[in-house]
Amino acid sequence: MDFTPPPIEDGFTAEKLFNQGFSYTYDDVIFLPHYIDFPAEAVDLSSNLSRNLRLSVPLVASPMDTVSESAMAAAMASLGGIAVIHSNTTAAVQASLVRAAKSRRVPILHDPVFLPPSAEISSADDFGDSPFILVTETASSKSPLLGYVSRQDFLKTNQNGKSCRVRDCLAESPVSVPWSYDLGKIDEALNEKKVNSVCLVRDDGELVDLVTREDVDRVKGYPKLLGKGSVGPNGEWLVGAAIGTREQDKERLEHLVKAGVNVVVLDSSQGNSIYQLEMIKYMKNMYPEIDVIGGNVVTMYQAEKLIQAGVDGLRVGMGSGSICTTQEVCAVGRGQATAVYKVSSIAYKSGVPVIADGGISNSGHIVKALSLGASTVMMGSFLAGSTEAPGTYEYQNGQRVKKYRGMGSLEAMTKGSDQRYLGDTAKLKIAQGVVGAVKDKGSVLKFIPYTLQAVKQGFQDIGASSLQSAHDLLRSRVLRLEVRTGAAQVEGGIHGLVSYEKKYY
Repeated sequence: MDFTPPPIEDGFTAEKLFNQGFSYTYDDVIFLPHYIDFPAEAVDLSSNLSRNLRLSVPLVASPMDTVSESAMAAAMASLGGIAVIHSNTTAAVQASLVRAAKSRRVPILHDPVFLPPSAEISSADDFGDSPFILVTETASSKSPLLGYVSRQDFLKTNQNGKSCRVRDCLAESPVSVPWSYDLGKIDEALNEKKVNSVCLVRDDGELVDLVTREDVDRVKGYPKLLGKGSVGPNGEWLVGAAIGTREQDKERLEHLVKAGVNVVVLDSSQGNSIYQLEMIKYMKNMYPEIDVIGGNVVTMYQAEKLIQAGVDGLRVGMGSGSICTTQEVCAVGRGQATAVYKVSSIAYKSGVPVIADGGISNSGHIVKALSLGASTVMMGSFLAGSTEAPGTYEYQNGQRVKKYRGMGSLEAMTKGSDQRYLGDTAKLKIAQGVVGAVKDKGSVLKFIPYTLQAVKQGFQDIGASSLQSAHDLLRSRVLRLEVRTGAAQVEGGIHGLVSYEKKYY
């Protein structure tokens, strides 16, 4: 008898696994471990968002109106990622959101209210979402600062509900520091001047924000931020923005370029359309210095059309988001693991980075998306409910939550997102998303560093010391995968316990 051991053939190559006619999600597949010869801390997660824009961490906040506005953009940039500010508002407002995020170098953003000394404060509502009102002669950020009114102080001294003239409840003018001061320099200024707040001022004298000692101590308490964050050549945060593909979006684009946007995402549920192809050509002709990301796509054919049109990046995903119902309503889409692998396998040949958009519920999904060929992952629900996400907290069944809605929900469509689904001219609106709520996650400045550490450990287990290394292992057929049965998925999760406490950090 022949006892010669058979050649080692463990698991499947991605090429073989994803060419069997099945549409796989992230939970359907699992990577087999490879050889480790480096510590997790040595894993390099830097990657390209688009041809010319590189990030130190491969995380992108989705252009949804319950996820990405100024606060999220500043926070994601400080972590080394980027946010794409949604277009479900007017062009002027969207441009102002971009400017607000880019006009500071700390992940602290209050959206201050400006009033003149002669104005009257009748209730806490006059403060908007800001903890203070900045007082200038003309109620403009361009006018010299005279002082500020603290919401907390106003509530203490006006418990009887009486109104207050601004000049009568004015705190002294805080010390001014350059807008480009980072957290360390602001901390030094507070200690040196022995004050509790400083005002951030741009080079042209424009007032940006007020930063308090409480703000600085809060941010300092989070895990250490990575390096200098995502910063452009001019020292400002990198910020992206979404636009549609209609004629009026050309005017929106002009507003965004003037606001200093660094990358533009063409926001469409099905990107392989004549409207998007024409918009790509328009953008590359009018603003060749701005990278344009096309999508969404899930097939190699779709990707090839957009690559030929000149995109600098591709957004992959259709119906995979937690609040998206496109696959159910329209019977069109693809499992996200399959979609990411297929599109990446053709996009990399042209040097076009891929963004895996949707389906991210945990750090393992991020590892899978990146290892299957994506250069970055775009997240919605993963970031929704955080301190930096738009909206106010409410209580449901004793839990603190924030609203989270799909851009294909009827509620979002009434604000203009229906053009994303090419339905803005339709008489009947068909929802391709839902409105829901997610629990309070705290600040992204706190939980994202833990997520990134988990991703690094995942890369270590598959033997990849960088994203490029993971892609090389995949395409050289060294990295192997298998499909998980339903029982295997149950076994791989928490099971067999009477009770448990779910904490990851």
